[in-house]
Amino acid sequence: MTTREALDQAMHGQTVDDAMRTLLEHEVWMADVDTMTQAIHKVYCGVMADHEQPNDKDRDQARQLIAAVGESIGSGAGK
Repeated sequence: MTTREALDQAMHGQTVDDAMRTLLEHEVWMADVDTMTQAIHKVYCGVMADHEQPNDKDRDQARQLIAAVGESIGSGAGK
């Protein structure tokens, strides 16, 4: 199932919780710059990081990753 198909199916839910559950069932995750920054910091910096909290580099990488995903699905988010 494509992301668009999962979103279309999710939009038919009765509540926001129903919609989110449908998206998660189809492994479609929603992320903003803040959640993506945290994920990048956790995965790429990990326990060996020289900083405890996400930094500007992590945030910039999050923005770039979100833009790349947007381009790959044709949303125009990376433009």
